[in-house]
Amino acid sequence: MTFSAPFDNSYARLPEAFYTRLNPTEVPAPKLVAYNEELGRLLGITDATEEDRVAVFSGATVPPGATPLAQLYAGHQFGSFNPQLGDGRAILLGEVVGTDGLRRDVQLKGSGPTPYSRMGDGRAWLGPVLREYVVSEAMHALGIPTTRALAATLTGEDVIRETVLPGAIFTRVAASHLRVGTFQVFAHRGQKSELRQLTEYAIHRHYPDATGPMGLLRAVCAAQADLIAAWMSVGFIHGVMNTDNCTISGETIDYGPCAFLDEYHADTVFSSIDQMGRYAYSNQPRIVVWNMAQFATSLLQQYDDPSTMIDEATEIVHAMPGQIEEAWRKRFGAKIGLKEPEPEDMGLLEDLLALMQKDGADFTNTFDALARGNARDQFVDRDAFDAWQLRWRARLKGVIDTEKTMRAASPRIIPRNHRIEEMIAAAVAGDYAPFHRLLQAVSDPYGTTDTDLMRAPSKAQRVAATFCGT
Repeated sequence: MTFSAPFDNSYARLPEAFYTRLNPTEVPAPKLVAYNEELGRLLGITDATEEDRVAVFSGATVPPGATPLAQLYAGHQFGSFNPQLGDGRAILLGEVVGTDGLRRDVQLKGSGPTPYSRMGDGRAWLGPVLREYVVSEAMHALGIPTTRALAATLTGEDVIRETVLPGAIFTRVAASHLRVGTFQVFAHRGQKSELRQLTEYAIHRHYPDATGPMGLLRAVCAAQADLIAAWMSVGFIHGVMNTDNCTISGETIDYGPCAFLDEYHADTVFSSIDQMGRYAYSNQPRIVVWNMAQFATSLLQQYDDPSTMIDEATEIVHAMPGQIEEAWRKRFGAKIGLKEPEPEDMGLLEDLLALMQKDGADFTNTFDALARGNARDQFVDRDAFDAWQLRWRARLKGVIDTEKTMRAASPRIIPRNHRIEEMIAAAVAGDYAPFHRLLQAVSDPYGTTDTDLMRAPSKAQRVAATFCGT
């Protein structure tokens, strides 16, 4: 084998209480659908033939230096605690230190059953694999911290869900796969030694300037506050903000029933499994604070007397809403030309969003049009928009580089839900051209000129619900 990557597997050096070592399950007829050449070079993957890539990214061959394992974690899923989850259909091949000096996980998702599969088959089908590939690369291009796509591989075997579907494996790259749920499993079990080891490991890997558990909590809260504001500024709805999908690194992870807003409505929900709207667009700031409260609770369990640290932990978590509001104001302020928005600018921003909601204006296209001077056409009640615009222009007097600021904050294109569905349907039928076209367009979100993919869906094209795909 000529496949070479600079593996250095620090997580595998932790005690085996943290994971189960096992290899991926081989598949009958693997075929590489997509490979991210740019990311591969960044990871330092060299001398890899097409045959080698297929072998590694299908799980048929463990590359030199890798130490495959399935990670253990717990988590709150839609508010209900599950004391043991873990990688039920994923294998962490190992960690590589890239050409930029950064450490990243390389994980196969859909690579077969593990001890944490909970009666599942451990497999993935092609649709969710391609969705995650496109959306994660779109988020990266948008400048939002995210896991990334390295490869998508057909397995050559069928997967049974509601029907028979083509099986596939997604190769995901992440700063790490440490989650709030990773801490929760040891806190729930009362394993203080493991919890302390995990805390030290997370600090060393992600926040070396943090001091102790409360320093880690403060750092993760800040990262998550920035993350939520960033993804809301492009109209993203996560769909499953469970604590097992909340990373310590501050990256977006798990693109299951995620979606992007078309017409703006604050309480939009797409996820078919979110029946109560827990993870609605407008509710995401509250949920991330709730998740951080669960993280704080877990971290406290490593102290001999947790009560001595409750006040500090509470102060850190209670500061989050203000952090999120400040980050949100900065992100959305840039979308109307304000690099340094003031607290009083919240009224201007909220009034614009209220007009957009009343008229069903498209989120992405409205802000793009605002940056290009033709937003009036996005509204039904144009008199109301004109009145808002007078206030806006008065606020911008004396502000420099407003158009540049707006264009840098407002993408021209996002991976729209109906385009993702069209791409998946075509790929299942053997046509990957829509996948590659959409991937190319969203990889240049601020400069694309593919007007067809930029267009909002017609009523007939609208996607009412998105699905997990597991």
